[in-house]
Amino acid sequence: MNGPHNAKTADPGDGIVVVGNGMAGSRLVSEIRARDPEVPLTVFGAESRQPYNRVLLSNVLSGATEAGHIGLVDEAWYGAHDVDVRRGVEVTRIDRLARRVHASDGTATSYGTLVMATGSRALVPPIPVVGADGGPRGGVAEEPPYGVVAFRTLDDCRDILEAAGGARHAVVIGGGLLGIEAARGLVGRGLEVTVLHLAGHLMERQLDPEAGKVLARTLGRLGIRARLDTQTAALRTAPRPGGDTGGGSSAGPASRVTGVELAGGEVLPADLVVLACGVRPEVELARASGLAVDRGIVVDQTLTSVTDPSVRAIGECSQYGDTVYGLVAPAWEQAAVLADLLTGTDAAARYTGSRQVTRLKAASVELAAMGETHHDPFDEDVEILQFADIARGTYKKVVIRGGRLIGAILLGETSMSGTLTQLYDRAAPLPSDRLSLLFQGLGGPAAADSPVRMPDAATVCHCNNVTKGKIRACWQQGARTIEAVSARTRAGTGCGGCRDAVEGIVGWLDEQESADV
Repeated sequence: MNGPHNAKTADPGDGIVVVGNGMAGSRLVSEIRARDPEVPLTVFGAESRQPYNRVLLSNVLSGATEAGHIGLVDEAWYGAHDVDVRRGVEVTRIDRLARRVHASDGTATSYGTLVMATGSRALVPPIPVVGADGGPRGGVAEEPPYGVVAFRTLDDCRDILEAAGGARHAVVIGGGLLGIEAARGLVGRGLEVTVLHLAGHLMERQLDPEAGKVLARTLGRLGIRARLDTQTAALRTAPRPGGDTGGGSSAGPASRVTGVELAGGEVLPADLVVLACGVRPEVELARASGLAVDRGIVVDQTLTSVTDPSVRAIGECSQYGDTVYGLVAPAWEQAAVLADLLTGTDAAARYTGSRQVTRLKAASVELAAMGETHHDPFDEDVEILQFADIARGTYKKVVIRGGRLIGAILLGETSMSGTLTQLYDRAAPLPSDRLSLLFQGLGGPAAADSPVRMPDAATVCHCNNVTKGKIRACWQQGARTIEAVSARTRAGTGCGGCRDAVEGIVGWLDEQESADV
């Protein structure tokens, strides 16, 4: 269902057109409206749904959160704020000379500024599909059999859960962050789960081999088997009763997955295969329109395309320097900077890159990783602190250069994550007793996870850049519950990893008030 078209914003002229209504695009629209209630604003979204928090899809998969509870913008918001939203409408062509976008619904919309927020798409590898007799049946990228789903959208969650309902054996292809979250959600629903990963250890982008080993053992205790250095050769299938046999019916694929064949010939039983093989920036529209594209749409510090000053780009489709950011916090930082620039709120605003903190959102698995976790063992300028207790599933590592924290891994016990994140964000001086960075109670910096000790300047919600001081001010203005604080500050509405900290601060403020009385 498409959104409303109104005369005021149907042809914005010098207005703003946003292509993409996901986490980056919807945040930009709300940031612009918070600063300027009148600038003509049109947003196109390929998905027909209201924008939702993609970070929480793993919670939907596990059953911890209902699909209806991860929305970002209420449907009535657009009409109340005079935003022309085109849900389920794709932009098919950009005419940069005429400054006009052409859409799948046949409309042509003019723009003064065009913002590309097209995000990324799931990478579907060219895995061959074979029948029970070993005969070829095409490739998974062309027509996936029933039970084979790429994990990227809310619709994907629906399809995975539908297939999981009648499944016993699940195989997750990809041992990165999303793959592990998917595996944890499925094993929690009673399936036997195996993760297949090409690399030698899990989450190799964020973790070193030692941490990957501890994580694999932790997952093993939860019932998740990890197969490393493993390549998928083919998907085995069988005819699916009631499936489409070529007549173009709506009964779905004619075949269903029955197993995963490995490169060595071994076949793993599988009623459900989840593809979590990574993502690629969605840049084909930008490339077709002649914009400079490397891995993402190349932008400068004002998030302007280096090709066209009337085009901006944010989120997973954009590339600043050599980096394409794949986390929510950088996308939302970019949205705030761009909103300042487009509305004239702060003409000096600049985006200079983001410090990335990764948190795994999987029940019974605590993990936080930040910065440079891989290092040259022969680099004499790097100082490393490590602690591992494989039996207990604990691994801690701190990477220091020039007296500053440049990276850290906390697995299994993350009580110091708040403190380390602050030190990393601020490039603050470190205590002389380095062990205090790994263990509480050894002196050094106060534990940032304690609401009492945390300074007001400490960032609690990194996705939305909310400090303890902002939460305190919001509480003093009458927001006395975590729901009210989150509604006003957005704390806890990103990855959800800070929700316990926000709740702790609100509870501590309540206790302080009671004590004063």
